[in-house]
Amino acid sequence: YALAALVAVSVLAYRFVELHVIGDLLRGLRGRRVELTFHPASEIYHCVASKCRSLHGRYLATPWLASPHLQTLFLGIHGRPPSFTYKRQLYTVRDGGTIALDWLLAFDLEDADEIISKDSSTPLLVVVPGLTSDSDAAYAKHLVHSMARKGWNVVVSNHRGLGGVSITSDCLYNGGWTEDVREVINYLHRKYPKAPMFCVGTSIGANILVKYLGEEGESTPLAGAASICSPWDLVVCDRFISRKLVQRFYDKALAFGLKGYAKLHQPVLARLANWEGIKKSRSIREFDHHATCIVAKYETVDTYYRRCSSASFVGNVSVPLLCISALDDPLCTREAIPWDECRANKNIVLATTQNGGHLAFFQGLTAGKLWYGDRTKSENV
Repeated sequence: YALAALVAVSVLAYRFVELHVIGDLLRGLRGRRVELTFHPASEIYHCVASKCRSLHGRYLATPWLASPHLQTLFLGIHGRPPSFTYKRQLYTVRDGGTIALDWLLAFDLEDADEIISKDSSTPLLVVVPGLTSDSDAAYAKHLVHSMARKGWNVVVSNHRGLGGVSITSDCLYNGGWTEDVREVINYLHRKYPKAPMFCVGTSIGANILVKYLGEEGESTPLAGAASICSPWDLVVCDRFISRKLVQRFYDKALAFGLKGYAKLHQPVLARLANWEGIKKSRSIREFDHHATCIVAKYETVDTYYRRCSSASFVGNVSVPLLCISALDDPLCTREAIPWDECRANKNIVLATTQNGGHLAFFQGLTAGKLWYGDRTKSENV
């Protein structure tokens, strides 16, 4: 009886944590193939992505992190980020808000004391972090360091109020706020007109980036972009994150982070939003009801989610865009991925993996690097 009980508990725990180590072993630790979705006549696929072996390979998660929850938790707790120091630039946008631009230049890794020339033709990458994340997040440092090692200049455009910077205007960022990304990209393009510019958005930053690309169409100065673990449809993800016990844990954890963000800027939030409601928020939806909707003047939370979901803007994306999503993402469900819209747009290649968690994608026995770091630098899309 004890043995039977132990087996039953083990099976339940295996399924609850969504472990896939047994499946990985049965496949000989070869991982699963990356699935690509694209338009049959896509020049981006046939001229670029089809020639990139990394997109036609396999992804195997770190064996001791063979679960989307273990991967996501490990990334949030530690993530083993590389060690380096950013160079900070404070940029003031038109409404008076302050954005921290954290730079890592290609020659920073060579201990050289240089600045970027306005005539530089070195590719420039702009990174847009996720919800309540900034340039110190482990996944951001992995990505930034990986790109700088390959000779790119990289800058993280922190959301206003993050990165240790105060809120200096009566405007907050949200999941569909594209004005800051637009202004930063235009500013960098004016300052470094000869540098091919690319942008990578992660999580809610990916939603903001794709929405921006759809709004701008052919007017964006970006040469290409990448979206990593985008929520795509905020309404669908809102329903998903409150569906199961483990998802509700993520919901509460993210709400806790949002309240921490609000507490840092209490004098502003107490004046602009419902401070008592913010303090009592136990979910992202409650926080958005008491803060985001009031400040951004959305009638309801669902109105905010529908208007800001990037899935509605996919069809108008006019530059090469690589989208990476893990089908076991515990936050951004596969149900929200706009498969048909991505397939219909000749500028988009959608790469999906069976495993990876949320922004994790750890690989190797030591979990020393993230799989998508190599993908984003290889594809130039």
